[in-house]
Amino acid sequence: MNKEPLYRLNKVGKEFAGPGERLRVLDGVDLTVAPGESIAILGASGSGKTTLLHLLGTLDAPSSGEIFFSGENLEALDARRRAVLRNRDMGFVFQFHHLLPEFTTLENVAMPGIIAGKPRAEALELAREALVMVGMRQRMDHAVTTLSGGERQRAAIARAILLRPKALLADEPTGNLDEKTGRMVGELLVSLNRDLGMTFVVVTHNIELAGVMGRRFELRSGVLYAQG
Repeated sequence: MNKEPLYRLNKVGKEFAGPGERLRVLDGVDLTVAPGESIAILGASGSGKTTLLHLLGTLDAPSSGEIFFSGENLEALDARRRAVLRNRDMGFVFQFHHLLPEFTTLENVAMPGIIAGKPRAEALELAREALVMVGMRQRMDHAVTTLSGGERQRAAIARAILLRPKALLADEPTGNLDEKTGRMVGELLVSLNRDLGMTFVVVTHNIELAGVMGRRFELRSGVLYAQG
């Protein structure tokens, strides 16, 4: 069994320029996440949850400290290597699904494969498999504009798992959904974490969603605290 942590954060800090002084959003965050683990990060609006997720996904860089992914120091990598990691080893699910209206559901889900250079036929076949996994077999050839909110989010999840990345990073994945649909999306995430063995990091306000993750943390005043 691989004992190397998927993520290891050492004293990670993040600051932004403010009108008078610099605003510290993250303050010395330490975190280790094992392969296949699922964790939830809770916190009030503005607590830095999304900022932390962006750092994990190389969408932003820390002001201080180190972030290791599969043993690689993310700050030591050039822009091309980070882009490859985002495409192949990290899947992203956001509060807003970011599906392209001019393409079918199947074509939207296939996009990461096409970007990775896979033949179109192979990317589409991977997309079909992913859509079946999220319960969208009957909707894959439909225009995304005809999908319900819950269906669009399931399609976004299928897109995120298309290349079987090592990590799925989700930012408020149930934030725009009603309670029942949000619960269904939470159950889907749990089943995918179990069945695919990929690491899930979810930032959320949803206490129920956080409760089905393996570990829970809370961000307060830039400091990450373990719950339970």
